[in-house]
Amino acid sequence: MSREQRFGSVWDAIEDTPQQAASMRARSALMMELENTIKRRGMNQAEAATLFGVTQPRVSDLMRGKINIFSLDCLMDMATAAGLDPHVTFEKPTIPRKRRERDRKAA
Repeated sequence: MSREQRFGSVWDAIEDTPQQAASMRARSALMMELENTIKRRGMNQAEAATLFGVTQPRVSDLMRGKINIFSLDCLMDMATAAGLDPHVTFEKPTIPRKRRERDRKAA
């Protein structure tokens, strides 16, 4: 009989630790919002780079979803430079941490 595991997000399923998953969730959300901002404002990559205070190749990396090369700090800085108001919220996990860790070890 197979045992189905449930995860709060894709990052919980693929990252090794809850800390890594949390970082990836935050970076992913910031990257998506920055990409949406570029599209909503009808900017090209050079204009977005000027607004964000980075280079055009950096914006290209953002648009391509290269999440592993962006730190949370960098993305927060870019969002703030774009006039966004990023903030952190805290929620209790849907699956208790002990059970999540036990299930991960059993897999």
